[in-house]
Amino acid sequence: MFSHVFIGVRDFDRALAFYGPLLAALGLEARFCDRSRPWAGWQNPGQPRPLFLIGAPYDGQPHATGNGQMTALLARDRAAVDAAYDIALAHGGSGDGAPGLRPHYHEHYYGAYVRDPDGNKLCVVCHDPA
Repeated sequence: MFSHVFIGVRDFDRALAFYGPLLAALGLEARFCDRSRPWAGWQNPGQPRPLFLIGAPYDGQPHATGNGQMTALLARDRAAVDAAYDIALAHGGSGDGAPGLRPHYHEHYYGAYVRDPDGNKLCVVCHDPA
């Protein structure tokens, strides 16, 4: 469904230190990292798309978070949600909703919410039963 998702950041090295371990925990692999631009991208192993990208905004203006915007990352199971949440907090993120069931979305929705170091809201979610 998606070609790519791009998350704007203010401090590229800080964002890279946050997203690298988080996305690795979710099974994504680095596709490229270009500090001169700056931007970096990850993908599912062996798949060219979708891409998850971070970098400086294209227009050269400072990054600003958007109220109501969120990117949700799919986890293979509930343990991966828990691990990703812990990794995010250990690498400069802040909690915005601890891991747990969210039955108001659906019966098996198990998610956690974090803010990256720039304040972008992320969800890590598993939709499968335990």
